[in-house]
Parts: sequence; C-alpha cells; structure tokens
Amino acid sequence: MLYELRMYKIHPGQMERFHERTSGIGMKLLRKYNLKLVDFWEDAEGNDTIYYIIEHQDMETRNRNFNSLGNDPEWQKTKSETEASGPIIEKIENFFMTRVPYSPVK
Repeated sequence: MLYELRMYKIHPGQMERFHERTSGIGMKLLRKYNLKLVDFWEDAEGNDTIYYIIEHQDMETRNRNFNSLGNDPEWQKTKSETEASGPIIEKIENFFMTRVPYSPVK
C-alpha cells in the first residue's frame, strides 16, 4: 500500500468555504474515484492548514484516480463556482509514504 499525506494551506478567511466544498462534492468525488480517505485533520494550533491521508494501491492507481477526479465535469464546475471570488487553497504539498515493517498498524 501507498499512503499520501496531503497538506493544504488555505487562504486566510477561506476555511469555511474549504469545509463546505470538501464536505459536499469533495467527499463524493473521493469515493467516486476510489480515493480511500484514511482521515482528515485541521491544524490544532490555529493555522489555516488541512491535513489528510489517502490510501492507494500504488502510484499508477493514485495518478489515474486523481487525474479522473481533476477532469470530472462536476468537479471543474464546482471549483470554478466556488473560486469565482478567488482561490481557496494557497498551496498544496504532498508526501508519499509506506509503512515500516514494525508499524503497530497492520
């Protein structure tokens, strides 16, 4: 398994818009394109940052699924509408991880 940690730096004042979009269409499209969400977190120190982990079968599957999501007409329409007054996300960072053999999670 391949795990992807995604970190989104949200533009100031846009966290509510991020949550609205992600809790609706975002979650629906993650499921539609087999992007298995492990968990979502908000920064505990008040920074405008979101963290989440997705489990992938491998990098090829990950790329195919994310490309499909990005090209989805419903996503493109929603993104355009929700960012009509400006972008929500300032920066995206992602890291790819595999579990070590001694991980307590099996």
